[in-house]
Amino acid sequence: MISRNALQHCTKRQRLHYRYWALAVLLIILLLTAGVRIRLLDVPLERDEGAYAYMAQLILQGIPPYAESHDVKMPGLYAVYALLLALFGQTQRGIHFGLLLVNAGTIVLLFLLAKKLLGNLAAVVTAAAFAILSLSQPVQGVFANAEHFVLLPAIGGFVLLLRAVKSDRLPTIFFSGVLFGTAFIIKQPGAAFIACGGFYLLYSQFRVRPVTWSRCLLKCVLFSVGAALPFILSCLILWSAGVFHKFWFWTFVYPSEYVSSISLSMGLSILKIKILRIIKPAVFLWVLGGIGLTAIVWDKKARSQAAFVVMFLLLSFLSVCPGLYFRPHYFILLLPAVALLAGTAVNSIAQLFSKVGTTTLRKVVPALLALVVVFQSVYKQRVFLFQLSPEQVSETTYGTNPFPESLRIADYIKQHSSADDSIAILGSEPQIYFYSRRRSATKYTTTYPIMGNHKYARQMQEEMVQDIERAHPKFLLFVNAHTSWLAGPESEKLIFDWFEQYYPRYYTRVGIVDVWRHKPTIYRWGQDAVRYEPQSICWIAVFQKK
Repeated sequence: MISRNALQHCTKRQRLHYRYWALAVLLIILLLTAGVRIRLLDVPLERDEGAYAYMAQLILQGIPPYAESHDVKMPGLYAVYALLLALFGQTQRGIHFGLLLVNAGTIVLLFLLAKKLLGNLAAVVTAAAFAILSLSQPVQGVFANAEHFVLLPAIGGFVLLLRAVKSDRLPTIFFSGVLFGTAFIIKQPGAAFIACGGFYLLYSQFRVRPVTWSRCLLKCVLFSVGAALPFILSCLILWSAGVFHKFWFWTFVYPSEYVSSISLSMGLSILKIKILRIIKPAVFLWVLGGIGLTAIVWDKKARSQAAFVVMFLLLSFLSVCPGLYFRPHYFILLLPAVALLAGTAVNSIAQLFSKVGTTTLRKVVPALLALVVVFQSVYKQRVFLFQLSPEQVSETTYGTNPFPESLRIADYIKQHSSADDSIAILGSEPQIYFYSRRRSATKYTTTYPIMGNHKYARQMQEEMVQDIERAHPKFLLFVNAHTSWLAGPESEKLIFDWFEQYYPRYYTRVGIVDVWRHKPTIYRWGQDAVRYEPQSICWIAVFQKK
């Protein structure tokens, strides 16, 4: 007969092997994901990345955020970008390498979260699902949008919170709150994750009978103080830098106008279109996520985590909804919940086979299911992931938006100006400021705010005009692209009328960039630019001061 000690030793060894197997697969996932991202490090910045990078560039020059550039994002995002630029260089390659590390950290934290909830199998599937979904072209996953940087501290907050609930350690609850608060100061929708963490903390306390009200209150206070601390410190820093009033206007006052301009019916129509596009490349993964959601009904282990999973899914979805714009990259905030549900589905299916099949069948069927789903998602996106060049990725993702062209334009400006010269761009292409390392002559480095249908629009346009006339910049650029303005029928047109009268008096056209889809971009410089008339619907004119 086999002794009890021998059986325990054997079981312990099997658990170690299983743990090492899961860690080995996680490492493979990280290496494969990094391989794709490294191949695309040189993808040109899109305009949101350009805005964050330019603001970060100013921070590294000692200029506080919101002082010389207006944007609606929270200050933590610019601090993160400044850190990436300081560590990895002021290039798109440095920014995207930083994104690679942040994405890898999020994958690892999701692995730990799923492992704590459901075990190694769910953890591996969750990590693989998120790695694929967060690379997906429909969510613009290879670009360093704010949502990627929100997820890292938010998922870290959940990992600490689950540990705190189990261990009942008060410092861990406080630091989980700090991480959630950090997610909020990177982008406002991070508040949804604070709410999710707070609700789950309350739920976990009320599950214990009898409820110790004083202990429960103490935990809630610690969590709340931790969540508020990053925001309070940010406000103090911005106040000491003299830009608090600008920060408050651009991150809270103006967005209240911005988010109220789309009706519910229009928002639902946008959601339907966008979600179908996002699901398409990884439809099996999303179906698996749906199965995982049903598993909380028919699988006992999944049901034990139903409260967390449902709250996580619901509040992740709500984080995508502000303004009802449903931009593609907003859905990055939903991907961890979908990945966790996919991991739940595979784990629950494995539980089913543990009751009706052999040990081999129990292991093989879930593994094959996960492999098929992963392979389908990768195969569907094989051209994007493995074949397209960085420039082609930009073009196929953003069409005729002049993102690859911005590099050539910035090179021309650098060659024909000094570091002390300023430039102004009529349009939303702040990546040109970043690439050229030239200061903007106006605080409006994007023109979306001045085109909005709100009470501040005309005042903003007047301020932009005054900024440019006061600075009289070396170069003035005009972007003829709807996506660079998003002007509507009711948009104020003062800026266009002013430009038509202003530039002929003080500027000479020295460059035309004619952007075509599926055809090479046409560049004309010097006298060739004066004679050339653009033919496409997207072009940029470069004017130099007389």
